[in-house]
Amino acid sequence: MEESIFTLIGRYQYTSEALIYKGKLESEGINVFIRDNAVIDANPLYSNAMGGVKLYVKNEDLRNAQEVLSQISKVSLDDNNQPIKCPNCEAEQIAMFTSIRDLKSLISFMFSTLLLRIPFRTKHKYKCEKCKFEFK
Repeated sequence: MEESIFTLIGRYQYTSEALIYKGKLESEGINVFIRDNAVIDANPLYSNAMGGVKLYVKNEDLRNAQEVLSQISKVSLDDNNQPIKCPNCEAEQIAMFTSIRDLKSLISFMFSTLLLRIPFRTKHKYKCEKCKFEFK
């Protein structure tokens, strides 16, 4: 079996996220290759099923790419540029996600899906990566 020349360095839900990391890596002289972005751009609802947009680097650039990506802050910031902290455990590892919790957002999601459009009425919440607590 032939050894792979490329290594997966990251997965992102949308192409726009992947392009930010690609730009950072390329600014450091590392060649980056994107996979599955065309399908996900055509229908963003396929992102989770396909495992997201994938970034690959050459094996010889892997260590440098990991070092560059480790320097990027994974902390979510509020409107005042302050880290968002979990109200439950005070951790700063917070991720934003969308939820469909009420009847209006469910009907809106189904209607948008039937029209092959991105859902236009979803609620955004934060979730602590450490304790899994959800908050607004």
